[in-house]
Amino acid sequence: MKKPSLKDLREKLHKKDREIVKLLNERAQLSMEVGRTKNSQGNGIYDPSQESKVYDYLKEINEGPLPEHDLINIFGEIISSSRALQEPTTVAYLGPEASFCYLAAHDHFGKSALYYSQPRVAEVFDEVERGRISWGVVPVENSLEGSVKTTLDRLIATPLTIRAEIFLRISHCLISLGTQLEKIKRVYSHPQALAQCQEWLKSNLPQCHRIEVDSTVAAAQRVLNDREGAAIGSARAATTYGLQIIAEGLEDSASNTTRFFVIGKGQSAKTGNDKTSVLFAAAHVPGSLHKALGPFAKEGINLTRIESYPTRDRIGKYLFFVDFAGHHDEKKIKKCLTNIEVVTTIFKVLGSYPRGEAPR
Repeated sequence: MKKPSLKDLREKLHKKDREIVKLLNERAQLSMEVGRTKNSQGNGIYDPSQESKVYDYLKEINEGPLPEHDLINIFGEIISSSRALQEPTTVAYLGPEASFCYLAAHDHFGKSALYYSQPRVAEVFDEVERGRISWGVVPVENSLEGSVKTTLDRLIATPLTIRAEIFLRISHCLISLGTQLEKIKRVYSHPQALAQCQEWLKSNLPQCHRIEVDSTVAAAQRVLNDREGAAIGSARAATTYGLQIIAEGLEDSASNTTRFFVIGKGQSAKTGNDKTSVLFAAAHVPGSLHKALGPFAKEGINLTRIESYPTRDRIGKYLFFVDFAGHHDEKKIKKCLTNIEVVTTIFKVLGSYPRGEAPR
């Protein structure tokens, strides 16, 4: 049997492209109808629980050869465009542009959202709390350096809830105006980025002066005026500011990952694969923490994270942040949380949200 020519194969591709464009526009029309129905019912356009179910369905029906990750990326942009047809999706993030928080927000909300850079975590919360921006993306913990205290501070009192979580694999680059490593005398970056790359710096730039700045992007901006300086930041930062990448993969751990929260008003519905975050304070007496954690064991609920956090008003007094598997609307979890609230002095559900997928 004669093999098809390149011309024949390309004609088949063009035919498929026409079919795909037609189907995409039909999907967009349906999406607009969904948006009108949501508006009539007073529901928001961005629904992380429903989108999580869509991605799970796509994984289920995918037969290849397109890899699952690539399929999700493609549909992420389709969903982002569909949201934009219904109404603008506005997102505040810890910036400036090309920061890792920006990259996480962009991965989650897609190219069609409108992004607003904020200089500090507090401003992200402020903009969403005041209703000027619909959604916020803030870092909460890094696998190497631990929790982001400024985010935990605001979660204590904010009326907003956690609506989704995002995991971003953090890969650091050494970027500069030049390309010669031996000419670098100063390295700029955020304190966490410097800490995450300390072994590489010791081995490759042991004599360099390390200078802490507010963000990895601020570091990139600094080296624009320092030919003997280099920044530790993302490859996106190098592209954005016209810098050269001298070295890649500087992070000491290949599994270096940062977790981010999407914060907003309202609650995320159950998906069947959820997490819940709570905070509580136990009385400063023996056995109080054991009593607070006991209901989790009794109901067979899996804890995924627990962290103590010192309160500002009293030395030796702590809040506890806890993440666990499940949604606060599930029967056994409702019972568990009720029993915890009885034995704690402060108790707050920070939100239930679809479980994010950590990078492999």
